Amino acid sequence: MRKTVIAASAAALFSMAVTAAAVKPEAAIHYRQSVYTMIGWNFVPMVDMIKNKTPWDGAEFSKNADRIAFLAPQLLEGFPEGSDKGADTEAKPEIWKNMDDFKSKMSDLVRETKALSDVAKAGDETKTREQFKKTAGACKSCHDKYRKEE
Repeated sequence: MRKTVIAASAAALFSMAVTAAAVKPEAAIHYRQSVYTMIGWNFVPMVDMIKNKTPWDGAEFSKNADRIAFLAPQLLEGFPEGSDKGADTEAKPEIWKNMDDFKSKMSDLVRETKALSDVAKAGDETKTREQFKKTAGACKSCHDKYRKEE
């Protein structure tokens, strides 16, 4: 029985590795653009609250922050080797030349979005606004270096 479990586990891991290696650039680009679209969908209402374009709604802000914190860790999967070429992409080739720096910036984003989610749940508008600036800064630092101008 134990050998069967080990063999099944090894086969599953091998299958996942083969699948990850076989991702077509267009599929990776579509994946990451989809995640960014969902992040933007949730980010814009937060920006509107931060800029006082819409009334502050702590529950809505917290919901959007939770969603972004859930999505941010998924972004890096959308940048496998070879996905710098293909369909329409705003990703600069520098990402793959500086992958360690890019991963570091993605880690910063994940950390800041998690912090934003946590702070927003606590309900302190002032602290939430402060953390939002840090989160937006994490986005900007990556965009400035690794995203093509529109």
